[in-house]
Amino acid sequence: MRLIALVAVALAVLPGLLAAQDRYTVEPVSLTEWKAVYGRIEARDQVPARARLGGTLTRLDVTEGDRVSTGEDLGRIQDDKLEFRLSALDARTEALESQLRNAEAELARGETLLERGVTTAQRLDALRTDVNVLRNELDGVEAERRVVEQQVTEGTVLAPLEGRVLDVPVTEGAVVMPGEVVALIGGNGFFLRIAVPERHASFLVEGDSIEIEERGATRTGTLARIYPQIENGRVVADVEVPNLSDDFVNKRVLVRLQVSKREALVVPEEALITRSGLDYLEVVEGGETILRSVLPGQRHMIEGRRMVEIVTGLEAGDKVVTGDE
Repeated sequence: MRLIALVAVALAVLPGLLAAQDRYTVEPVSLTEWKAVYGRIEARDQVPARARLGGTLTRLDVTEGDRVSTGEDLGRIQDDKLEFRLSALDARTEALESQLRNAEAELARGETLLERGVTTAQRLDALRTDVNVLRNELDGVEAERRVVEQQVTEGTVLAPLEGRVLDVPVTEGAVVMPGEVVALIGGNGFFLRIAVPERHASFLVEGDSIEIEERGATRTGTLARIYPQIENGRVVADVEVPNLSDDFVNKRVLVRLQVSKREALVVPEEALITRSGLDYLEVVEGGETILRSVLPGQRHMIEGRRMVEIVTGLEAGDKVVTGDE
């Protein structure tokens, strides 16, 4: 008899427990307002590879889109005048070496004659001076040759940093001047640069999470830097995105920013009932369940559960049935 009584009590209490589990109490929740803008994929640093020497671009080994490493040989600039200067310096070196050999021979004979008393010490000092002058001239020519050789080596265009070639404004065979850009290199990482209307500037906070839609998938980035200068009514900011693709620099990517927060009433999506084009919710009033017409709004994902915003038809504290009775 006692067992039968316990079973009866359990059966009486169980429907109430199930009904409590199927009811959702409506309370205001904080929702984030998102602003959709377009960002551009840009290189953190854009450094030009410049010509250090004026002349003809005889070789160009890169084109747009190539990846290069720091110090890599990108091309070759040749100035024929430098080759002529080297030839002239070589001829001058040979002439000075011949003069130096003759002067050294004259000095050796003068020293021998001085030992015999045939010449004077003054004459010997003059010979030593001639030898020293020729040696100094020869050193000067050699130093000048090293300068010209260095100028020849500067005809090689080197990559200033590791990255991707963004632009090559010259072609092989073109005449370039010292300092002219041969290639533009983008490197040291890539990021998204966005421009947000200034009315939303107060909601931008460095370190906030940013949603990025790329190739049909949603990724998360971080608002890394906000620039203080407003340009054309827009605030410029940079967004860090891990493993951001650099296949297309300056590509536009859809970005969603948190611009404000607001209070709203939401219910589980499965509680919404649609009949004849109208939306209803089962609401408990006075111990009874009634069907109430509501106007649903946006869908949201809150704590892993799909929720729908109710614009009108509900009040805070209402109990909504979320399952079958």
